[in-house]
Amino acid sequence: MCGIVGIQLREPELERELGSLLTQMVGQVAARGPDSAGFGVYGDQRDTPPGWACVSLLGPTAAAVEASADFAGIGPVRVRTSLDTTVVSAPLPVADLVRLTRTAFGTAVLAGYGTSLSVVKGVGHPEDLARRMDLRSATGWQGLAHTRMATESAVTTAHCHPFSVGPDLCLVHNGSFANHATIRRELEAQGVCFDSDNDSEVGARFVAQQLAAGADLEEALRVLGERFDGFYTLLVTTADGFAVARDSIACKPALVAEGPGWVAMASEFRAFGCLPGLASARVFEPEPDSVYVWKR
Repeated sequence: MCGIVGIQLREPELERELGSLLTQMVGQVAARGPDSAGFGVYGDQRDTPPGWACVSLLGPTAAAVEASADFAGIGPVRVRTSLDTTVVSAPLPVADLVRLTRTAFGTAVLAGYGTSLSVVKGVGHPEDLARRMDLRSATGWQGLAHTRMATESAVTTAHCHPFSVGPDLCLVHNGSFANHATIRRELEAQGVCFDSDNDSEVGARFVAQQLAAGADLEEALRVLGERFDGFYTLLVTTADGFAVARDSIACKPALVAEGPGWVAMASEFRAFGCLPGLASARVFEPEPDSVYVWKR
């Protein structure tokens, strides 16, 4: 079943409220996916101050990162553990931080990376996870969350959404891809590696490949719609993009609200109840076989 929420803020004065808004939205869809959850936040100064890059790791502890010789001598490094995720930030180009991380912890799952994005995932009830990671204190201009009810792969942190497999890219998914094994084999033949057997990761890797090849976010999701069979509602975010896509049947729930200074998406209307100015917002159901993109 799964639950999705996300919001992009256009007014700087709202950015201090991002964590509070996301926390309240997650609470309204927690029953749709009570076994695990994941959160992606853009612009949180705790993790991504200007000029810094951030990586989110599954496996290494904060103590292991701090003790690693590979991280010695590169300048200030921020390390924090949140749920089952270790978030590492440093004043480096993101490609350099990713390379350093892979050298130090080659078997670790890279759960997210970028210059504006931090990702945290964990197993447990979404509301408890949001409290434990102190989501309410997060600031920034954009965020999304996924509450998971596993149907086709294990309940582990590596199988949680969002799947962030490109710089500042997040994908969350409600539904299932029927032909994901076929596309996985195609991607693997091209050298793409996977961290899980989750069908949603295949979608994320496909989108990341399209973006790396020069497609914009709308085009990448339209090509996904042409290649992937199944039922899906997707929310996909980048450093400046917020996109919703649905399959041709649109049996998985989705609503969008465009309010004063923000756009939001959720699996249920009640998740919008905390948003400022909702009474004057335009609320609509995205059309089947359609892609909607908003730019920051």
